[in-house]
Amino acid sequence: MVGFLVLILIFLVTFTLYAGTYDIRLLTTILMYVILAVSWTMFSGPTGYMSLAPAAFFGVGIYTMAILQETLPFPVIIAVGGLICFAFALLVGLVTLRLKGMYFAIFTFGLVVFMSEIISYMESNLQGAVGRHITPLPPETIFYAMLGIAVATLLAAYFIRRSRLGLAMLSIGGNEEAAAHMGINTTMVKVLTFAISSAFMGAAGAIMASNFIYVDPRIAFNPIYSFMPILMSIFGGMGQLYGPVVGAIVFGYLDRTLSLEFPQYFMIIFGILLIMVIIFLPGGLVGLMQKLQKAGPISKLLNRGKEEHNANA
Repeated sequence: MVGFLVLILIFLVTFTLYAGTYDIRLLTTILMYVILAVSWTMFSGPTGYMSLAPAAFFGVGIYTMAILQETLPFPVIIAVGGLICFAFALLVGLVTLRLKGMYFAIFTFGLVVFMSEIISYMESNLQGAVGRHITPLPPETIFYAMLGIAVATLLAAYFIRRSRLGLAMLSIGGNEEAAAHMGINTTMVKVLTFAISSAFMGAAGAIMASNFIYVDPRIAFNPIYSFMPILMSIFGGMGQLYGPVVGAIVFGYLDRTLSLEFPQYFMIIFGILLIMVIIFLPGGLVGLMQKLQKAGPISKLLNRGKEEHNANA
C-alpha cells in the first residue's frame, strides 16, 4: 500500500514534465476538490454535522489572494489565507456549533450568502466597483502548490482520524450527550476540527484564485463549492479516507468536462447524480465495494469452510 502511494506521488510530482496545459489545469481542479472533499469529511463525516460552509471559506481564500497578491509572496498568501479561515471558523464555530440538525446546515449556508453580499456591498461602496483583477500565475506553479496542500490535507485527516480528537468526534457523532457525560468537551472538539478543516479550504481558495483573471463575490462564493464536496464525499464514501478522494477524482473530471461541453445542463445533471447517489449508494463506492467483497465467491467459500468446520466440530 505504501509503495502504491509512493508511485502515485511520483506520478504527480513529475506530471508537468509530460502533460499539456489543459491536463495540468484539469488535475489542479481535481486536487482542489480533493482538498475540499477531504476537509469537509474531516469534520462532517464523524460528527454528523452537515456543514454547507465550504464556499464561504474557499471564497475568503480567493479574496485573500486578490487583496494581497501585490504585497506578499505567493506561499505567504496561501498561509495567510489558511490562517484567516482558521480564525474565522473559530469565531463562527463558537456560535453555530451550538446548533444542530437542519438549523446548523441552514446557518452555514447562510454564511456563504452573507459573505457574498457583505463583500459586494463593501466593494461597491468603498472602491466604486464590484470585483478585482488578479494576475494569473503559471499553471505549473498553481499545480504544485495545490498538490502540496492536498498532501497536507490528507496527512492531517489521516492523523486526526487516529488521534484522541478523532475518537472524540466519533463519539459525538454516535451520541453527543453521552460523549459530554463522559467528560469530552464537545464544543471545543467540534470548533477545533471545524477550524482545522476550514484552514485547508481557505488555502485551496488562495491557490485557485491565481488561476483566475478576475474575481467577484459571485465567483468566489459560488455555492457549487459547498455542494460539490458533499456530493463527492457521499459518492466516494465517508467510511474510509480514500472515499472522498475517489469521489473528488470522478466528479472533478465530470465537473470540468460537463461545464465545458454541456454548460446549460451542468447543474441539472449534477442534481440528478446527487439524488441517485443518496438513494442507491448511501454508503458510497467504498461501501458498495465492501458489500461486493463480502458477497463475492471468495467470501462465500470462506463462510462455507467455517460452516463445515463448525459442523464437524
